[in-house]
Amino acid sequence: MISYDPKIWFTYIFRFHKADTFRKLGPLILGICVYSALVAYLELSYWKLTDHSYVKGIPVMHSLLGFAISMLLVFRTNTAYDRWWEGRKMWGSLVNNSRNLALKLNAILPAMDKGQRSVFKKLIPAYADALHTHLHRKETGLALFDDEEHKHVFNELDKTKHLPNQLAGIMLKQTQEMYRDKKISGEELLYLNHELQSFTDICGACERIKNTPIPYSYSVFIKRFIFVYVMTLPFGFVFTLGYLVVPVVAFITYVLASLELIAEEIEDPFGGDANDVPTEKIAATIRKNIEEILY
Repeated sequence: MISYDPKIWFTYIFRFHKADTFRKLGPLILGICVYSALVAYLELSYWKLTDHSYVKGIPVMHSLLGFAISMLLVFRTNTAYDRWWEGRKMWGSLVNNSRNLALKLNAILPAMDKGQRSVFKKLIPAYADALHTHLHRKETGLALFDDEEHKHVFNELDKTKHLPNQLAGIMLKQTQEMYRDKKISGEELLYLNHELQSFTDICGACERIKNTPIPYSYSVFIKRFIFVYVMTLPFGFVFTLGYLVVPVVAFITYVLASLELIAEEIEDPFGGDANDVPTEKIAATIRKNIEEILY
């Protein structure tokens, strides 16, 4: 995710980065400019049309459809942002629940129980790392697979299976073993249950966002609507604007297509794009916090 200071927004007007829509839309905008210039040349210079009564209805059509397309794009971007923000809230909950679980374990487990504290000091941040790699569909590089000290705990991990579920299961087993060994009471077991259950709830919510994109028909309709709207603009405004129709149409294309591109990028907050939720950074924060609590 790109970090910036929103209070100095003026400097970002002239700064381009790899996620900027202008870079992605450059070839399309250039093609629209050539197309608009060709329409203007044919109608103004080649055919020398002066009576534009046959196209006088096109500007009216654009005025009427402009409201419709603006409403569609507003709904599209709002829906995409809602998905992004929900993903960010889920990872915020993961941070809080990881801290709460560590704080409760720190209060319950005696300081001399170094073994159990060490296991959870590894497990809790490992869950965040595993969820990050799971959502981004990356090969996991968890150090747990090579952890000789806790090999008896992590030897059942399988890289080919759902790793977040496996780690959540190990945490549940560890708490049950502590209960059987009389290290914690039944009340303390229930006391820890909410945080242990929340890991799987958060994982399921993130998977729902990841695996349920915006309906295909809706996305295709917006793209077709923008295409037809932009391609008919030169015919409707060439007699009013002359050759100025070229930059005007190019700018309108940039605005409409950029809104659709931004919505496409943020609707999947775990896609690895520059504006996605910084899950790797959040996972690193969780590891730092847990190590400080379960020292």
